[in-house]
Amino acid sequence: MFMLHGYGSNEDDLFSFASELSDELCIISIRAPHNLMPSAFAWYAIHFDEDAGKWTDKAQAKASLNNITSFIDQAVEAYDLDQTNVSLLGFSQGAILSYALAPSHPKKIKNVIALSGYIEEDILDPKYTSNDFSHLSFYSSHGAVDQVIPVEWARKTPAFLEALDIEHVYEEFPVGHGVAPKNFFSFKKWLDDRI
Repeated sequence: MFMLHGYGSNEDDLFSFASELSDELCIISIRAPHNLMPSAFAWYAIHFDEDAGKWTDKAQAKASLNNITSFIDQAVEAYDLDQTNVSLLGFSQGAILSYALAPSHPKKIKNVIALSGYIEEDILDPKYTSNDFSHLSFYSSHGAVDQVIPVEWARKTPAFLEALDIEHVYEEFPVGHGVAPKNFFSFKKWLDDRI
């Protein structure tokens, strides 16, 4: 399992889940490349514009996707991992990248847990719709009162995945931009059923 943290966090954040997850997993938590401040990193810049609102530095996002993909390949080889059973767990910005990486490279990824993110179609591989998604599964969740990423953005996820005939679960929890205990146990059970 490869963990992708959110904007302004670091590799220790999601790794706090590791001790509660299955012993069958080799868990690798990756640090994003862009330094914001001590112990705070980002996969790509987020810009704030009064007229356009929040927008993503898509070039940086695509560069991070390429780097993550290469890193997964190198780690699978270096640690002799099962390349047919790779999972992603992403939160917020890490979830956005997970939503892009798996449909763009479905042969590399089996399971995706995307927490508090949304699908940014502009960073997907332009030819992703022609890929085979038959072995890909998604667990997606969002806080119903998320103050960082509106839940309305996340609610587009099921229709997107259904259109690609990708197996998925989508859940909402009565929290803000975070992971409630019920959310954790829900995605843990989902993952345990698939590894």
